[in-house]
Amino acid sequence: MTPTMKTKYREKVVPELQKKFNYANRMQIPAISKIAINVSVGMQYDRDALTSVLEDLTKITGQRPMMIKAQRSVSNFKLREGVALSGKVTLRGARMYEFLDRLINVAFPRIRDFRGIPSSSFDGRGNYSVGLKEQTIFPEIDPDKVKKIHGMDVTFVTTAKSNKEAFELLSLMGMPFEQKTKGDR
Repeated sequence: MTPTMKTKYREKVVPELQKKFNYANRMQIPAISKIAINVSVGMQYDRDALTSVLEDLTKITGQRPMMIKAQRSVSNFKLREGVALSGKVTLRGARMYEFLDRLINVAFPRIRDFRGIPSSSFDGRGNYSVGLKEQTIFPEIDPDKVKKIHGMDVTFVTTAKSNKEAFELLSLMGMPFEQKTKGDR
């Protein structure tokens, strides 16, 4: 079964982008190649907190996260080499499109006083990053069972050559960017 966001990309987004940017070849049309999600427990190392964070990330993404360990010891931070600090997941293919669909249509609307995500978080090469303040915006997480609220970084890696192309791609996919009013600068 094809994910709905992949169908939307093929049937609506591709023709719109080809018309707007006048691509000669369909292979030039930008696409989302992967979504990387990173969650850190920070310097307050606690094995239970890390386990809880990794379980939440597994529920949200449907994929087991990779544990990231400290590469060197830093005495000022009371950090030892080899201590697990965070987890990350890289989504591609059908899981990527399913996560994107849930993020746009379910998670973002559950954020209190949500007015859109900032459109200034592009990196200059067509990739976009957004930070989420808590994991409870996802319906897979039961707020009553959450021991500690943690945030996460979500990065959309695209094949776009510029921020303008990537912005248009993500907008057409349904990404709710902030609407600037006349008074904003």
